[in-house]
Amino acid sequence: MWTKVKRLFVIKTRFEAYLIIYGLALGAMTRGAHYTVEYPGVGGWLLMAATAGAVFLGGAKILDAIRYEQEAKKAAEADEQAAQ
Repeated sequence: MWTKVKRLFVIKTRFEAYLIIYGLALGAMTRGAHYTVEYPGVGGWLLMAATAGAVFLGGAKILDAIRYEQEAKKAAEADEQAAQ
């Protein structure tokens, strides 16, 4: 039963990754908009840029990790078939 619950929290496809990244970006831009109000001027805009940059870096890492996991799975399957 726990394996079924754990599978809900695993990103398996690029589509799921894009949905997660979209949610992160939406929250980050909302936070960035609050920063521009809370810290008027250049400081607020720099903090908003930092929140956007964090989403770019995190999103790239998520997409790279998915690609790596899919390639590793294919390689393991190929090795298993070669061993038979």
